[in-house]
Order: sequence, then structure tokens, then C-alpha cells
Amino acid sequence: MKKILLLLCSCSIFWLSTTSIRAEDTVSDATSECLDCHASIHPGIVHDWQKSRHAKVSPKTAMKVEGLASKISSKDVPDDLKESVIGCAECHMLRPDAHADTFDHNGYDIHVVVSPRDCSTCHSQEAAQYNENIMAHAYDNLAENALFRKLQRTIIGSVSRNQNCIIFEPADDATQAETCYYCHGTRLKVTGREIRESDIAGELEFPVIDGWPNQGVGRVNLDGSLGACSACHTRHAFSIEMARKPYTCKECHVGPDVPAFKVYSASKHGNIFSTMQKDWNFSAVPWTIGKDFSAPTCAACHMSLLTNTDNDLISERTHRLNDRLPWRLFGLVYAHPHPVSPDTTVIRNKNGLPLPTAFDGTFSTEHLIDEKERLARQQRMQAACFTCHDSAWVKGHWQRFENTIRKTNGDIRATTAIMQEFWQAGYADMVNNPFDEAIEKKWTDAWQFYANAIRFASAMGGGGDYGVYADGHYQFSQTILEMNDQLKLCQKIEAFTKK
Repeated sequence: MKKILLLLCSCSIFWLSTTSIRAEDTVSDATSECLDCHASIHPGIVHDWQKSRHAKVSPKTAMKVEGLASKISSKDVPDDLKESVIGCAECHMLRPDAHADTFDHNGYDIHVVVSPRDCSTCHSQEAAQYNENIMAHAYDNLAENALFRKLQRTIIGSVSRNQNCIIFEPADDATQAETCYYCHGTRLKVTGREIRESDIAGELEFPVIDGWPNQGVGRVNLDGSLGACSACHTRHAFSIEMARKPYTCKECHVGPDVPAFKVYSASKHGNIFSTMQKDWNFSAVPWTIGKDFSAPTCAACHMSLLTNTDNDLISERTHRLNDRLPWRLFGLVYAHPHPVSPDTTVIRNKNGLPLPTAFDGTFSTEHLIDEKERLARQQRMQAACFTCHDSAWVKGHWQRFENTIRKTNGDIRATTAIMQEFWQAGYADMVNNPFDEAIEKKWTDAWQFYANAIRFASAMGGGGDYGVYADGHYQFSQTILEMNDQLKLCQKIEAFTKK
């Protein structure tokens, strides 16, 4: 017992000595008890938390900050949370009745998974915006779309061969969790309890959570909420700086289907970031263009609260990531205006398929934002551009970008027409699965990889090699030639066999 008490006292001294807390802010008794053990068991977690803003500032202190510098959007926070800094207990003991994974842990009701609804206690505006974000619905948007599931099966499914045919069975849960649903998020479910042995506290009971661990953007949480703030603000530092750097977005947007990071890295903006980031301030709120940084990152364009050096507001903070995006570049099968609803399972094209476009390129307009909304989003995006570029530059860039959308959609129409001839002639089978034959893979590569690379290169780099030889125009043209040659060969074989 003396050995355990000595260890707990040592841990308490460790975290108190390495955490700088304001005199008016304190660590709650419950969090202190957590830290007594976890500073030894999980020193990495505690160290991250100690460096965080949460560990140094209470909600009461944060709410005193007014104007653009405010980092807490809730107008009211429960009294029992106001005085203490935000620690283990303040997050993992919040709303215990709402969480299916709540369990007794050393006399406290603890839940493992902290959700956006928990974070909304202090960050109500951000949580509400994120819930309207297409990322928050990423799990169902994939899992509940029958056509997407067919595509997914041909990529990650279990493969077998029967009578010279390749069979794709649905992927097992573990494979799904570490592939598509790593980014899209998993559906969490408590399946039971298990006993674990602890060196400090002996045997302890914990919930068993199916789908965990996961921090995908559309994770379906045990309180029914959607998403994971930790997808961008990695726990337990929950750093603004980390969320603003492009490496965070790279985790899911690296390509070749969404090659945003690769294109950014090769662009002028990416070059400036790589060279100058050591001199930038990534934690300032608001984030001032020309003072804190001098070239955009993903967050600057899509999310961050931006001002100029005269303290004029340039861009409002948003966690609804399409607020500044008129066009959805990711081709399904064509680039198209952004969906009205973040729940894309409601979309049907004119043929009844769950796609935002028909195979002939026609937009499902009733499900997509209109021209007025596209212009509003375009103007919000361009507001940041004008702080470094004149109107001729910005206008010229945007004109080329929209031309790229028209051109790639036209090229995809020609490619899809070839694919439709395969289906109509019976050389490929569309009915069972339009993605599970080699020729269909070629067609998918054209719109999922090559057209996307061209569009992202145009949007984020103003062109460049990623739009030409690095999975761009060259590979696209090669693909359509190969598809056309294969179609002609099939037609010749069919004509020969009929003689």
C-alpha cells in the first residue's frame, strides 16, 4: 500500500509541476484523481493534455474573451464545469446517461468515447455546423448507398475464383474498419463487458465496443451523434495548430481518388508553406493574413476565421466545410454542384440510381445547390484570395478552374459512352455490379482517379504536373484509348463468330 501511495503522490507532483494553470482556474478533484493513475499508466496522453489550452483555461475564463479572439462559442456552460480547467473528468464524465458505454470506474460514471455532442457543451456553434457537414454523414453516405457498397466490395472485398470468374464477397468487419471506414468512420456498438488486469488498481471492468478504436470523420457515436472532433483536433491536445496544418487533412485526402495533399504540396502555396511555416503562428485566433501566415493551408481556405492586418474580417470560422465550396470535385461519376443535404443517401438521379448525376452527365438538380448559392460560396472562397492576389489573377484562375470542370465532365461523358456500349452489347454486365470487371475498372479509374487529379490540380495549383503526367491527362487519354480498342476488338470477335 505504501508503494502505491508513493507512486500516486509522485504522479500528482509530476503533472502539477509541468502544467501552467492560471491562479483563478483549477483542476477539479475528479480530474486530479484521474491524473493520479493515468500520469503513470498513460504518460503520453497526460503530456499532450498538459500542453493543451484545455489544461490551462477554464470555461469561465474563456468566456470572458470577446470578439473575434473568442474560442468558445457557447453562451452558457453548466455551473459545475465553469470553474475548472477541462480535464479527463470534464469530458469523460459528461452526460453519462446519454452514452451506451458508460461504466463504473473507481466510483465514477465514465464513458470511453467522447462525442461532438459532448464537445458542444462549450463549442455549440462548431458542433452544430459540423453536424450539417457532409463529413459528419460520411458513414451512412457510404454504408447506406447500395451502389457505393458494390464499388467498395470490388476494392476491399474477399476474392475467390469460381469457373474462371472472380467473385468479390463483402469485406470482413476488420478490413472495412481499417480501409474505407478508417476515414468515413465506423458505427460504434457496445457488445459486452470484459475484465482487464491493472498493475495499480487490480481487476477492472470495461465495456467492449465494436468498431472501436476509430476517429473517422463520420463515426456514429454511442450517444447517437455523428463525427469525431479528434479526426482533426487530435486528442488529447486538441490543437488548433495541428488542425490548421495540411498534414492533418493529408490523413484522408492524399489520393489518388482525392489527391488534395499531393497537389497542394507541389503547388506554389505548398512550396511557400514548406519553406516558411517555421516562422508562422498557427495558434493565433483570429488568424491574420500577412501577420500570422503568408500562404493558405487547407484550413485557411475551408474553415479558419481570417482577418487582415487592419483587423477586418475576411472569412468567418466554419465547421461546415462546404460553406466555401460551390463545386464537388470528387467525380460521382461527374464533378457537380455540392449536395443540398449532407445526407447524400436521399439523392437519386433521373434513372433512380443513388448518384448526384446520371451516366450521361445530367445533374440531379433538385438535390444540388443552385447557381445563386454557388456564387455565394465562390465569393466566400475568393475573399481570402483577394488578400494576396488582384482581381485579374483571381478571376483568371477561377475561369480556368470552371473550364476544367466542363472539360473533364465532357471527357468522362465520352468515356462513359464507351462503357455503355460494353453494357448494351453484353460484353460487360451492369446489372449485378457495374464495377467488378476489368473494363469497368478502367472506366472507374478514368473518373475516380485521373479526372479528379486534373480537377484538383486546377483548383489548388492552377495546373501543373499532377494535371498532366502524374495521374492526369496522359493517363486519362491512355485509358480512353485502351477502352476504345478493347471495344473494337470485342466487336470484331463478335462479327467473326457470326460468320
